[in-house]
Amino acid sequence: MEKIASAITIESEPKTTSTNLFALIKAPKVATPDSSHDQLRVLPAGGDRPSATSLAYCFADDEVSRYFLDTPDTAHWSALDKWHLHLCIMRSITSAHFLKGLAVVVGAKYEMPPGQNMDDSWTMFRCGMWTLKWKLSTEGKARWFEEFLPLLHKTKAEVLGERDDKSWYLVYLGTLPEARGKGYAKKTIEYVTRIADANGQACYLESSNDINPIIYGKHGFKVVKKIHLTRGEKPIELDIMVREPKPIQLNIMGSEPIVPASSPV
Repeated sequence: MEKIASAITIESEPKTTSTNLFALIKAPKVATPDSSHDQLRVLPAGGDRPSATSLAYCFADDEVSRYFLDTPDTAHWSALDKWHLHLCIMRSITSAHFLKGLAVVVGAKYEMPPGQNMDDSWTMFRCGMWTLKWKLSTEGKARWFEEFLPLLHKTKAEVLGERDDKSWYLVYLGTLPEARGKGYAKKTIEYVTRIADANGQACYLESSNDINPIIYGKHGFKVVKKIHLTRGEKPIELDIMVREPKPIQLNIMGSEPIVPASSPV
């Protein structure tokens, strides 16, 4: 069977899922509220493959995703070879967040509690990210391990300073085309920003999509810096966005924080 997923031709259809939105978030250790009323559920260990496939579809034609696939030394690779590598990357990132982060799914009744860092050596080994050292091409490996990861790590540390390990990190948030326009992304972002506000914590993200500063701007994020991936034919620009914590109010019982009506979220 042949199926087109954005810019990638799929010659054998991967197993898909009914997941509508999948988000990966690096979070500090804080108490998180019950999210059942938001239809956000825990994605159980071992459930990463279907959700990683959904995430792979969401980012199939993303400039940054293609940056590791479309290199001079992969010109002879088939579209299916590149899809398998793309899927492998998404699975390793997803697995890392099961170990150390928060995986939120809207529509498939899943959620993951906050964790810590995903790029330490032990986590990279356990999630399988280390296998990219031989699955990526020579140039792809240089882009991933020598440029991409160090640049993101360095930039986040510079921008957040001493708050680096105390802030929320929105790593991936993708909605399948058929589920867009239903408010799933808004619901997920607000879930994170409510927790961040309640704990006085900033939120941080990178984005390569020109429309995202407008979308995230509605939730209080501001572009504070721009960085570039420069090993390709043309530089890829990423916006660095930060959302500072907003004042919160307590409900009439004083037990649960709510966001003021004047807040951007």
